[in-house]
Amino acid sequence: MELIFEITQEADGGFVAECLTESIFTQADTWEELRQQIKDAVEGYFFDQPKPQVIRLRLVRDEILTTA
Repeated sequence: MELIFEITQEADGGFVAECLTESIFTQADTWEELRQQIKDAVEGYFFDQPKPQVIRLRLVRDEILTTA
């Protein structure tokens, strides 16, 4: 089993992670903190069930270009 998290970076530099298949959501100030927060959130969510073997992090970047 694999979980996929969509990661966005906030304007203040922090990160927000949302799982695409389960109701798991977390946030952190740095990438390293976010990775640990995701692991902790998954551990808590699956505390009484088999845990996924792979957690995929998909960083989404939203950028606007002007043509002026």
